Amino acid sequence: MTGDSRTWRSALLARVVAEIETEIRQAWHRLLLDLDVDPGSAEAIEVAWLAVDDPAAYDWRTVDGALERLSCPACGAGLTQGPAACETCELHHRMRFGAREVDRRDVPPGNEHALRVASAVARTRHRYSARARVGYELVLPELVAGALPTTRQAQAGKALINKLTDDECDRVESFAEVEELARGR
Repeated sequence: MTGDSRTWRSALLARVVAEIETEIRQAWHRLLLDLDVDPGSAEAIEVAWLAVDDPAAYDWRTVDGALERLSCPACGAGLTQGPAACETCELHHRMRFGAREVDRRDVPPGNEHALRVASAVARTRHRYSARARVGYELVLPELVAGALPTTRQAQAGKALINKLTDDECDRVESFAEVEELARGR
């Protein structure tokens, strides 16, 4: 879902998701401009299907931009936005991870992969557990800023998150809150 259509866990997360969605829209429009395709045309929809059917040929932001322009032929929702039980949405959601990811300048190797995964979780949160959502959503602003948690940091964060109830996972707005709630459990 886009940042405009839901309530985010924090204002910071809402801002970060909006930035990512802007980058996704820009990547999509650059592709159409490169191909000399009108964004509102039937040809643009054909290009979107080409991108989602062959994600390895495109950057992940471009593929996500294509996904946003398509409806699922099975459930009628936005492609990947349909119910978790929709096999077509689930297939294209999994396929999006085959898109190219090139690390941005001045970030640790692997940051772009982490950013893409966290972004997909935040933007299709109904496909993930409360524990997965909280972990990826809380780290997303740091990833956008160029950080990349170490394996040890990620495991420590996951251990704390695993001490929370699903309801607590859905309510926390920061890792400090996660630490406080998990303390003593």
